[in-house]
Amino acid sequence: METALIVEDDPDQAEMAAAFLRLRQIEPRMAFDGRSGVDCVRIHRPDFVLLDLMLPDIDGFEVCRQIRSAPETMSLPIIMVTALHGDSHRRLGFRVGANSYLTKPYGPSDLYQAIDQALSWQGKADRERIRGEIQIELDSAPKFLRQVNDFLVGLYRATPLTIEQVQHLQQAVLEIGQNAIEWGNRMQVDLPVEISYRVFEDRVEICIRDQGSGFDQAMLPHAACRDNPLAHLEVRQRMGLREGGFGLLIARGMLDELRHNEAGNEVTLTKRFPPDAVPDHCAGQEA
Repeated sequence: METALIVEDDPDQAEMAAAFLRLRQIEPRMAFDGRSGVDCVRIHRPDFVLLDLMLPDIDGFEVCRQIRSAPETMSLPIIMVTALHGDSHRRLGFRVGANSYLTKPYGPSDLYQAIDQALSWQGKADRERIRGEIQIELDSAPKFLRQVNDFLVGLYRATPLTIEQVQHLQQAVLEIGQNAIEWGNRMQVDLPVEISYRVFEDRVEICIRDQGSGFDQAMLPHAACRDNPLAHLEVRQRMGLREGGFGLLIARGMLDELRHNEAGNEVTLTKRFPPDAVPDHCAGQEA
């Protein structure tokens, strides 16, 4: 029988959720504050978590962050339950996203749909051999980018990446993330930058997406290029831009692969594990 952990400080709400789960033949467990929820996840390893946002000690986003920070629970499906509507819950600056969201009040069909969505994500991850995936959303402000980058470094250290590789990935995320804030979202703080962190058997991938209309990589005269890395400086001066423009060039030199989507508003950064840390069946495979 599948098991679920309900993290909810309201006993009536928790019991209602438990009753809905039993109707679907899912065995519920309960935790009434955030820290107890984190402990229960580590001890009991449920099949998924139903996580309230507003808790008496630490909020649901922090619980989600702690669950996602541990390699053994990184891929656990999480359904966030909130009484907040619209974008008001985003005012925390940045959040580690759950796999699905449920708004109070909700009925059994709403809950079952959220469960199916969360478990569908897990099935997709299994098919694509993703060992873990974390969705992060942050407001377009450099301070939140630095906080997210520090959070990601803790995740990199749980992989076979070397110290040097971790440093390279850290710098590349900072460069590309700053581009997303400055050029994609035009420094509009309320526009989110979406970051996906994925761990495979042989590599780490970071996908950074902004809300801009994208760009043509061939039409960036203000950015450094490999053939003539200094030619852009005069262009930047004419355009009245700050010194810089080396972000993409620096990031490419620190990564095994850097690719854009067709629109130009999403960048995927790839760093491969050292050969001796890659399983034999992955050797020679294409990403």
